[in-house]
Amino acid sequence: MPSDDTPEPRRWRRRKDERPQEIVAAALAVFAERGFAAARLDDVAARAGVSKGTLYLYFPSKEELFKAVVRAAILPNLERAERLVDGAPGATFALLDRILAMMGEVIATTQAAIIPKLVIAEAGNFPELAAFYHQEVVQRGLALLARLLERGVARGEFRPLPIDHAARLIVAPLLMCAMWRSAFDAVAPLDVSALIATHRDHLRRVLLVTEDTA
Repeated sequence: MPSDDTPEPRRWRRRKDERPQEIVAAALAVFAERGFAAARLDDVAARAGVSKGTLYLYFPSKEELFKAVVRAAILPNLERAERLVDGAPGATFALLDRILAMMGEVIATTQAAIIPKLVIAEAGNFPELAAFYHQEVVQRGLALLARLLERGVARGEFRPLPIDHAARLIVAPLLMCAMWRSAFDAVAPLDVSALIATHRDHLRRVLLVTEDTA
């Protein structure tokens, strides 16, 4: 029997370590194709190249698998944005501009764009998942934007405004882009980058203090 130092066991350990990520990636693809309710764990296991029993070793239910998909596809980008806000000096609008460009890139180029549609479509039947998504993603995202807006107002860069409402209005075009990509991209492709650029330009005109608003 080969020792633990032989190439074969090392490959096996590496493969085993990668399995949760492979299962999550397969689940995102299956959820995107079929929706959450219609997706079957058998299909996820087959796409990941594992048995259903192996899938259950890592994820005890479809709901837990969906939560893992959200954490893998969305939270790293949200955490990146939080670190940017925590550590970056300089003008507040420049930070907001970078975050919106980053989120637009995620929506335009990754399957993470399907997740808001899945949550909205299944919220009535799976309220626990809606509550999870609201707590893990929506609340954190809105809190991040609120911090940015408060920073801009406190520094005299942004004009005073209702923070909570403004944060939601900033998110609205991002959500629309994600929903459009998920529902209509095959028949009417959306230039997400151009739309987000227009959104950023509008925000610049609305938020920044000028001589007329100072």
